[in-house]
Amino acid sequence: MPAEKSELSKSKLAGYYVANLFLQAMIAGLRRLPYETRLAAMGRITRAVSPLVGFRKRVENNLNLVCPDLPEAEVKRICGAVPDNAGRAIMEHFSPEDFTKRQQNAKVSGPGIAAFEAALAEGKPVMMITAHFGHYLAARIALQTRSGKPIGCLYRRMANPYFNDAYVDAFLRTGEPMFEQGRRGMMEMVRSLKKGGIIAIVSDLHAHGGEELMFFGKPAVTSVLNAELAIKYKAVMIPCYAIRQPNGADFEIVLNEPVPHSDPKTMTQYINDDLEAQVRQHMGQWFWIHRRWKPWYGLGVQDA
Repeated sequence: MPAEKSELSKSKLAGYYVANLFLQAMIAGLRRLPYETRLAAMGRITRAVSPLVGFRKRVENNLNLVCPDLPEAEVKRICGAVPDNAGRAIMEHFSPEDFTKRQQNAKVSGPGIAAFEAALAEGKPVMMITAHFGHYLAARIALQTRSGKPIGCLYRRMANPYFNDAYVDAFLRTGEPMFEQGRRGMMEMVRSLKKGGIIAIVSDLHAHGGEELMFFGKPAVTSVLNAELAIKYKAVMIPCYAIRQPNGADFEIVLNEPVPHSDPKTMTQYINDDLEAQVRQHMGQWFWIHRRWKPWYGLGVQDA
């Protein structure tokens, strides 16, 4: 968990303060541009700095690990598309009013629509299982509009406490409730499930304490907690993806078939497989910068 302000040294706080001023000034400047122009601009900026901060190398390493037969030209394309998508998502996050207006009526498709609507009609809790793919907040906005119900969202506090304030504020402008990752946030999320609420959770991160499951043919340490909660509270788990469209600003929201209830590992592997199939169709939209396959106490991909 990121440290509280009181736990940080004066020099660390000063560094975060200066970084926050710079980031806020850049975002404020870009927000003066028309919506689509500012998204494209942030995409270009993120793409330009990607090699300098090691993101491009991380993407290349991950692709070499799990997709070693990809043509060089495709690897190059993905290395550019990933930071571009990330930059656009950052700017969308910090343009909550424009982003919400744009995505409220996004196209919703997929075989999971009927299950989603049936669960709402029956008052069952729903877990929308998504990933760092496209921009998951677009799905939250569109489905809140479609259902007329709030969708709770679990988020992780940023390390920079000053920038975190703006980050959370922008999050709240796309809907409430919000649950901060941690004991308190988990308790609030569980209460929402008990009441038959809808929550959205990203499930594609390396998780300390998780199980060794497969993702893209390699062992990846994955949390099974979401499946455990779904079993305990009889929640309908629906894989959900916001796929960025060719114009770079719109999304199609895809709901896949619900995850069959069985045991936590089997259900979580189902989720990994479902995400993999989606990523393979849109390789540049998943956040290949994550260290998804890193080792943990003998699990995951081990160093040679």
